Amino acid sequence: MKVTVENKKGLNKDLKIFIDKETMNSYMDEKYEEIKSSVNLKGFRPGKVPKEILKRQFGKAVFGEVLDKVLKETSTKALEENKIKPAGQPKLDLKTYGEDKDLEYVLSVTELPKVEIKSLENIKFDEYTVKIDNSETDKRIKDIAKNQPNFKEVSADTKAKKGDLVSLDYKATVDGKDFKGSEGKNTQLTLGKDLFLKGFDDQLIGVKKDDEKVIEATLPENFPEKELVNKIAKFNCKILSVKQSEEVKIDDDFAKNLGAKDLKDLKTLISKQINDEYKNSLDQLAKNQILKEIEKIKVDVVPENLVEEEVKVLSQGMSEEEAKKNKKSFVEKAKTRIKTGLILNEFGEKNKIKVTEQEVQAEVQKQLRMMPGQEKMVMDFYQKNPSALASLRGTVYEEKILNLIKEKGKANKKEISKEEAEKILKEAHQHDHDHGQGEEKKEAKKKPPTTSAKEKKPATKKVKLKPVSKKTKKVSKK
Repeated sequence: MKVTVENKKGLNKDLKIFIDKETMNSYMDEKYEEIKSSVNLKGFRPGKVPKEILKRQFGKAVFGEVLDKVLKETSTKALEENKIKPAGQPKLDLKTYGEDKDLEYVLSVTELPKVEIKSLENIKFDEYTVKIDNSETDKRIKDIAKNQPNFKEVSADTKAKKGDLVSLDYKATVDGKDFKGSEGKNTQLTLGKDLFLKGFDDQLIGVKKDDEKVIEATLPENFPEKELVNKIAKFNCKILSVKQSEEVKIDDDFAKNLGAKDLKDLKTLISKQINDEYKNSLDQLAKNQILKEIEKIKVDVVPENLVEEEVKVLSQGMSEEEAKKNKKSFVEKAKTRIKTGLILNEFGEKNKIKVTEQEVQAEVQKQLRMMPGQEKMVMDFYQKNPSALASLRGTVYEEKILNLIKEKGKANKKEISKEEAEKILKEAHQHDHDHGQGEEKKEAKKKPPTTSAKEKKPATKKVKLKPVSKKTKKVSKK
């Protein structure tokens, strides 16, 4: 194979690739030997069909397969030997080809620009740790205790009131007849929550242990037995117990029920939990700072074909007129995104960062936990959309790169209070929100930020990372 590289303009290069006919014929002979054993032709034993007969019968098909194989192997080898990383798919133009002929073709490629990543090792960013006051930890523990009611049975002559837990057996009828699901044993109701049937709880106020009471309630629209919907049912109730809530005592036993060793251990765990809640959001701020610093790194030329692709993505959903009106700002944004992606990719490759299948699946599981009750829908989505799974892999890859840049960079470490953390996050969110609104005015149909004001989390800047493609576009045969 002979390769001649010609610089056309900027990042565009033409690779003239020549393979002599002797080499091509050796590929053809190899293929004929491969198919000989599997061909059955009348008059010939398996594996004994002469090559000339095979050529007459299968010549065109064999040449097509061989040509595709040679083009794939030689184009990949030519790019690797000349250390050219293509931005997108190279175009292939056949000049000379055919059976018993030399193969000559031109590979037109836009090369990824060389980017400087050394400065990433000294990149500066703020790294916060939040000092959690003991009173904040105590407040959180009290809130947990409030949401864990502790019910204690009262004396037999104590009447039930709102907020009490009443246990009862019941048997219900409609028009004097039993129906499916008309009996209940040891049913527990917290009076006032109205979780059973509308108005049922109110009729239990004032009952005592061992009381018997008939309660009437209308069966709802979603009642399984459709013929009984909106009918009045009579419930013959036997009160088994009445319990009143007591304030939960915050002690070692309470802590153990929550999985801690003792109360001291629980306070340590809760303090860490609160800190982690802020840390995750503050870490996103640090990553945004890193991305902003990366944007300042100079890249001489950004591949035009990648800019065009990114502009198409940015203008999705817009009319032709709107897209044209906003093209200038889209081009600038596209260049920034691509430049950042190129730098991150280069850093990832230089540091041999890989994403394992286990890491991708861990990210899928993380999303499942964020959408309780919709796990099957999320799993089906990823199984039916390989591109969505590939995008998730890209997100994990970017996260690993940014984490390594943080490790190698120069952190300006600051210990701040919870109030200071909230202020920093609020200001960051407001800045992000204002910036987002400014972009909306410029870009007409861009979506508003999804982060709510309550979350106080700055939106992470997304960078599109693309692996180096080694595919070529469909062969043009002239």
